[in-house]
Amino acid sequence: MLELIAGVLVAFVAVGAVVQPLLVPVRAGKQTAKPEIEFEELEESASPKIQALLALKEIEFDRATGKLSDEDYAELKAKYSKAALDAIRAEEAATSAVTTNAGDAAEELVRLAASGALAVCPQCGPRPETGAAFCSDCGRPLTKPEPAAKAKARYCEACGNSLSPNAKFCDSCGVKVGAQPAGSVR
Repeated sequence: MLELIAGVLVAFVAVGAVVQPLLVPVRAGKQTAKPEIEFEELEESASPKIQALLALKEIEFDRATGKLSDEDYAELKAKYSKAALDAIRAEEAATSAVTTNAGDAAEELVRLAASGALAVCPQCGPRPETGAAFCSDCGRPLTKPEPAAKAKARYCEACGNSLSPNAKFCDSCGVKVGAQPAGSVR
């Protein structure tokens, strides 16, 4: 009799374990339903790259199943491979053109800032807006930076050669800048 009661209890536990997931609602955070995002089917894509790659996949399958002869396969593979490569190159060229244009704009801003052509906000510093009268961040009037005064040209006392602004020695005769020439006496 004890075995019968133990058997019935084991049966109830087994049935309860099987039926429990069906009766208990899904808890928050444990969603098992399909996501509401619907992905576009690749076959419906208008991208020439995807279309060419799908065509390559299709002819591979047709060849493997014996629907295409080796000659037809070679001809179609060459055609679709060229189409896929052209589409990939066109996509990369479009992407690099956008990147290049963005780089050109940044380079232009750096060039303008270095030349002193950009307006300066007393609060925010140099501003990228060209032709603006007021700062786009704080609203204060912008000022044009004063052009930097040209450094006074320096010349070697020994040979008369022009010196670069930070030179310590003449690049023509090797004399130390500011030193008297070897043959002169003061």
